[in-house]
Amino acid sequence: MEKDEIWTSDEYGTSHEGRVGVLVADGTTPQPVYFDSNSGGGGWDVSHWSVYDGGMYPARPKAEVLRAECSCGWTGTTYPLDWHTAGDRPFRESGWDTAARCQEDWDRHINTVGDTTVPLPAELQALLRNVSDAIERLAKESPTAAIKAARGLELIAQRTAYWPAHDARGQDPAEVAAGLGLNLDDTRALLARFGGWNLFG
Repeated sequence: MEKDEIWTSDEYGTSHEGRVGVLVADGTTPQPVYFDSNSGGGGWDVSHWSVYDGGMYPARPKAEVLRAECSCGWTGTTYPLDWHTAGDRPFRESGWDTAARCQEDWDRHINTVGDTTVPLPAELQALLRNVSDAIERLAKESPTAAIKAARGLELIAQRTAYWPAHDARGQDPAEVAAGLGLNLDDTRALLARFGGWNLFG
């Protein structure tokens, strides 16, 4: 049984974690469902959309709609569920197509987030893509050389981002976070990593 299903992107990490959200008949989000362990040694809370099928053991509410949700607070289109056509199929099967639509909505949300971040010059974007492609090609010939190249990128990032991180630290945190597409905590952590200061100091 899946405890939950979280979608993430490499660029935005925990700032934009997506999932299939559930609303019940009264329009609220149901609490996680507690399942006892078969061995009697405790249990676990499950909030995966597929558990909200109105079952009795353990008792759990029936989902009315599914929608995409993001950790940033964004929510997607609500998709009503048709339990009449589901028949005797388990909810994880009858609701699968609707859950997939939710993920597609979240994918579009992530694209929108990217459109609102600070733009990079087209020449630099092309250069970064070319470097990435070149390292991937190199990895097929020599994994060690590809690692050396990736390490070189790390050193470039550390060297070139040091002073920009300190400069950005003095700007409006909300504006910096929006420009990066991150939440405030992740932005502070990123600046601290590039700027070389202790985040908790």
